[in-house]
Amino acid sequence: MTIRVLIADDQMMVREGFSVLLNAMPDIEVVGEAVNGREAVERVRTLAPDVVLMDIRMPELNGIEATREIVAADGAAKVLVLTTFDLDEYVYQALRAGASGFLLKDASARQLADGVRVVASGEALLAPSVTKRLITEFSRLSETPRLMPAAQASYGELTERETEVLILIAQGLSNAEIAERLVVAESTIKTHVSRILVKLGLRDRTQAAVFAYEARLVTPS
Repeated sequence: MTIRVLIADDQMMVREGFSVLLNAMPDIEVVGEAVNGREAVERVRTLAPDVVLMDIRMPELNGIEATREIVAADGAAKVLVLTTFDLDEYVYQALRAGASGFLLKDASARQLADGVRVVASGEALLAPSVTKRLITEFSRLSETPRLMPAAQASYGELTERETEVLILIAQGLSNAEIAERLVVAESTIKTHVSRILVKLGLRDRTQAAVFAYEARLVTPS
């Protein structure tokens, strides 16, 4: 199936450049563009993309608020944040708002396409060390835990094994790596991950990792 992508960025050269790169991929199609966050929210509603490439600093409605509105609409669109900086407090806020991950704007064509595919498949773009570093840095700067409300209310419902899996997710391990670490089948880990997300009311693995840091289940090193 073709992955439908919406590009939201106030710079025309960025939009056109990413459009050319992604449309060259046989399994990806750019279905629309947006010049600000408000237009991005509206175009998600009308175009129903699978993935939104979202710039953070845009006029009218920034990428953080646009991400929050898109996620709150409970649609299928996943948000992949674009940024110029790998340690950007606004990116951290976007992850908390529901973004599934982020990419630097100087990413190669392959990294861009792979990022879109990962997010579209329902996974979080969490594996790159830069993403883990960002989450670690800003959880360190937070003086007190700021748990997501839905997750905070349900934290105690996690089993000991689910808590263990959650910690490993925050450390950037894939399902296969977690299964190997815990000596169980990968399908078992997938079940644990699904239950963790449901119990905590979280959207994906990225939010689960942010939660683990904010709950101090994982201590920044």
